[in-house]
Amino acid sequence: MRNILFTMSIFLFVCPSYGQEVIDLYEEGKIPDAVPASNEVKENAPNLTVFLPENPTGEAVVICPGGGYGGLAVNHEGYDVARRFNEHGIAAFVLKYRLPNSSISTKPHLSPIQDLQKAIDMVRCRAEEWKISPDKVGIMGFSAGGHLASTGGTHFDKQYIRSKSGNIRPDFMILIYPVITSDATFTHGGSIKNLLGANPSQELLEEFSNEKRITKETPPAFIVHSADDKVVPVKNSLVFAEELAKNDVLFEMHIFPKGGHGYGMNNATTKTEWFGMCVNWMKITNSEQ
Repeated sequence: MRNILFTMSIFLFVCPSYGQEVIDLYEEGKIPDAVPASNEVKENAPNLTVFLPENPTGEAVVICPGGGYGGLAVNHEGYDVARRFNEHGIAAFVLKYRLPNSSISTKPHLSPIQDLQKAIDMVRCRAEEWKISPDKVGIMGFSAGGHLASTGGTHFDKQYIRSKSGNIRPDFMILIYPVITSDATFTHGGSIKNLLGANPSQELLEEFSNEKRITKETPPAFIVHSADDKVVPVKNSLVFAEELAKNDVLFEMHIFPKGGHGYGMNNATTKTEWFGMCVNWMKITNSEQ
């Protein structure tokens, strides 16, 4: 049943982005921990959709759409966001990461972070070609994609792939209504179950509670959430911000009173546009680092 749900999720959430270059993350046969001879490996191979601006500033963002680790909401949490970044001269890369699935990977819980680390590595390796500054490469994630992005920002001391650039630490994180923790009292249970399985060990739960992995080396963060989010409680962002503050990591956080969950760039309950504030924060942060 899980395999069927996986296939349906991809069909429902992922559609092609016309006119953009799509690049496979790995060479054929090189996907890490792939199950040999799996028909689903090729069909669900991870890739990057490349959005390059006409007047580049040198900044770049790898975008991780949400979907509860069971699908990918690549339009309003991916392609639409990438196009807006391009309007500001920022290169953007929408990541189609593998969803955790034992039929295509021997280590399914590592598939998403392997793909994100590979994406960061690829962007840095091709920085000159794409007119990107290698020290201005950040990551962005929505909902479960926010969990993946926060994993990328707190697990860079563990190389889950072989890095060619030698640097898989993102320079900044943008986390939009993110899942952060595996704490059952305020996590999004569906995302954690999809990622770690029905009965994960306590060690694994601790490992992917990203608020517990923050150090002084954690990259700066821009965080957006809504106080009335019933899907991913706002406490996810609050505890992450608290730990960032304890470790003297720079961050900016905006908590809207309303908006719920899953609104992408457009929170209809407010005239305040978080995306514009995010771009301003990026420019200040990248100039100070």
